[in-house]
Amino acid sequence: MSADIATNRKAGRDFHISDKYEAGIELRGTEVKSIRAGKINISDAFARVEKGQLFLYGCDIQPWETASLWFQHESKRPRRLLLHKREILKLDQATSIKGASLPLLRMYWKDRKVKVEIGVGKGKTHGDQRHDLKNRVELREAQREMARFNQRS
Repeated sequence: MSADIATNRKAGRDFHISDKYEAGIELRGTEVKSIRAGKINISDAFARVEKGQLFLYGCDIQPWETASLWFQHESKRPRRLLLHKREILKLDQATSIKGASLPLLRMYWKDRKVKVEIGVGKGKTHGDQRHDLKNRVELREAQREMARFNQRS
């Protein structure tokens, strides 16, 4: 069973997500302890392929309060993501298309290890966002009508 640590709802609003990948993440001990304490923000996090490796940027893991300064980590340092080489090559090809990026969708526990889910996304325009909002409102109203109709029966 996987328990979510953090989810990035902003990514679903700002991007059309076509593919999703699960990756491991290389962390330091104080970072894991801060994650367990809930001191994490992934709303601006994204991945980028550099020199054949995948790195995560913009993920803010706050320093662990009880650790000394010697063992502290930088809160927004780049973190290496662990994927197979062929998956990294696929992601590199996918991001070579104009407007494509790799937003972080969620971070979760799996078998006592921290995993991240990244998606291949293309940015939405404001018109697309309004269209999605309109569709959600219409779907919600239709579900209300169905529930109201089923209550009468």
